[in-house]
Amino acid sequence: MSLIESEHFVDVTTPSLEVPEPQPALPTAPARKTTVVGYDINRPPAQRRRVSSVRPNDVLQLVGAAIGALAFTVILFQFVAPFDGPIGFVLIAYVVFIAMYSLVVFQDEDVTTVRDRLVQVVVTSLATVLLGALLYVVSYIMIKGFEALLHTNFYTEDMSDTGPLDPLTQGGIIHAIAGTFIMITIALIIVIPLGIATAVFLNELPNRFSRFVRIVVEAMTALPSIIAGLFIYASLILLLGFDKSGLAAALAISVMMLPIIIRAADVVIRLVPGNLKEASYALGSSQLRTVWHITLPTARSGLMTAIILGTARGIGETSPVLLTAGFTASLNLNPTSGPMISLPLAAFNFIKNDAPNQQARGFATATVLLALVLILFVIARMIGGRGPGVLSNRQRRRAAAQSRRDATRFQNHTGSTHRAVSTPSPSVTSPDGHPEGGTTS
Repeated sequence: MSLIESEHFVDVTTPSLEVPEPQPALPTAPARKTTVVGYDINRPPAQRRRVSSVRPNDVLQLVGAAIGALAFTVILFQFVAPFDGPIGFVLIAYVVFIAMYSLVVFQDEDVTTVRDRLVQVVVTSLATVLLGALLYVVSYIMIKGFEALLHTNFYTEDMSDTGPLDPLTQGGIIHAIAGTFIMITIALIIVIPLGIATAVFLNELPNRFSRFVRIVVEAMTALPSIIAGLFIYASLILLLGFDKSGLAAALAISVMMLPIIIRAADVVIRLVPGNLKEASYALGSSQLRTVWHITLPTARSGLMTAIILGTARGIGETSPVLLTAGFTASLNLNPTSGPMISLPLAAFNFIKNDAPNQQARGFATATVLLALVLILFVIARMIGGRGPGVLSNRQRRRAAAQSRRDATRFQNHTGSTHRAVSTPSPSVTSPDGHPEGGTTS
């Protein structure tokens, strides 16, 4: 049987092709029409949306609750209960105000909003009370010492030839001002390197000993100032036999300033970005070089703030100076010999006297001390207002000038290198008579 006659024959030469049936066309969406809307120049501008969180209704609720609380408290004190005293009046009026304000707000808002409004009112009122108390204390001191502050001799003379009953045209506090500056200068010379070095140690070398040092520093922050004075008095004066002097007082002040500077510097150094130090290590710098050239310059503004805060704390110390420096009414510029007085100690001795002129000198001395501390805090705010790595205008100009000098130096170095490469070397005759030489490499 041939292959053609077989019943299993399959024709592979002409395969059958199936033609697909045509699919119905999909419906198309109608074309969109674009409409151009004209702008009417006579149309009034749209009203801006209010973004302020304080609404007129909120102010009316606050004022209405305050007036209602005041009226209710007056009626309560005058006609209902035999209360007396301004402190009780203020406390009851405040409690009634909180209650009325919560009821008024609850008429329009939900419970969560009422709770938030109450917390906001309580916090704001407490801050206002504290600010008012601070302003009262400062204004009271300035008013009591204003008469003595008007005389020039108050800043240029000491009290060596002036008694308590002498007029304010005699005597002054130059000896206290000089003593304060001498003590603080000695204390800063001791505290600045110790404080910054300790802060760097706590951040760069974390171990068990550094954790122990951190605990000691935090405990010393709450150390009473009289303890620091007693420590220096017992160790330096009683044990070693030194006299009371400005140096001993400076050491006692240093004990009080050191934990303040360490803690503030520790916080500032922690804020230094880690990628700066990692980049320095990646370039091959040592840890000491990274700390000196990266960490400390980046945290410079914060470190200055820490130093000024510690200085403000040391200037206001009284009990350590009283125990270690003694008392004197004359000017003494030698911190190692003889007693020395500071501004807080001078104010303390003036105030405890019953003479009116002496008390006026005491309040004037306190005013000078407040002004000095205020100036230090303003300087700290100006210097420490920038974050780590943020440069001032002067620092940016110095950095730009340094960059220009580096670019000029690199260009000069590159040019000299190219000239050295292209300069031909002197020809040298080889032993076989052929010249040798070429360009230097």
